[in-house]
Amino acid sequence: MKRLLILILIIGLSPLILPPLAKGALPFSLDGERLPSLAPMLVDVQPAVVNISTTNHIRENDSPLMQDPFFRRFFNIPRQQRPQSSLGSGVVVDAQKGYVVTNYHVIDKADEITVTTKDGRSLDATLVGSDKDSDIAVIQVKSENLTEIKMGNSSSLRVGDFVVAIGSPFGLSQTVTSGIVSALGRSGLGIEGYEDFIQTDASINPGNSGGALVDLRGELIGINTAILSRGGGSVGIGLSIPIDMVKALMEQLIEHGEVKRGLLGVAMQDLTPSLADAFGISGEKGAVVSQVIPGSTAEELRNKGRRCHCSF
Repeated sequence: MKRLLILILIIGLSPLILPPLAKGALPFSLDGERLPSLAPMLVDVQPAVVNISTTNHIRENDSPLMQDPFFRRFFNIPRQQRPQSSLGSGVVVDAQKGYVVTNYHVIDKADEITVTTKDGRSLDATLVGSDKDSDIAVIQVKSENLTEIKMGNSSSLRVGDFVVAIGSPFGLSQTVTSGIVSALGRSGLGIEGYEDFIQTDASINPGNSGGALVDLRGELIGINTAILSRGGGSVGIGLSIPIDMVKALMEQLIEHGEVKRGLLGVAMQDLTPSLADAFGISGEKGAVVSQVIPGSTAEELRNKGRRCHCSF
């Protein structure tokens, strides 16, 4: 009788002790601790990531006669053109002035640039400046109620840090993928003129270009720019331009419309153990000047007999 009474009490109190979850629902906490989620961070970050669509007008191929302007004008033949569209992503870095950072290859040769925000607004954009060698461009929109992203510090990144990529792969806006920093300082890939990539295994696909790579604090640490893949899809090797580089380039693009670089006039390669032995250098790290460019400052210094020997 006592066992039956205890069982009845337990059954009667159980809804108070363990409230039932809705069918198919997951708990927000476990053993009193909230389950980890990226959702709170993404609520603040996603509105700053936009979709970018571009249109450029390609002139149709025609015969040499059709390319002759006098022939076309004499017969009053209109120039045949066809529109070509492309998609990419961008990040709002200054909401007040409407500045958006993206990749050069996203807006290259574009006659029209349209920015679509997370809340569905379509805004016409103008090109502020671009730099092909680093694959960075800044565009500007005129609109209120934009959300900008907080800039991070890519120099403090470590291999193994968690990161999140946000963009519009294949036109699917506001797509979020996560991963880790796989490597830092990737270069020599022949993708851009200046390479110092963050490598990540967060899925990056066509359309992610120009999108955001953020840390778990929601701070922008890179601009997604390329993938290494034989088939064109993500295989876990994505490349992003570090935000420290982007900030320096962005300032010049906004001020001058282009990036102005100094040129020393030398070509260099890494110091390998075999080269160190050949040169009688004890250091394990360094750079070897393999070529002096004619007409450069470096050639002028060499002709004056100035030499420098450095090891690390």
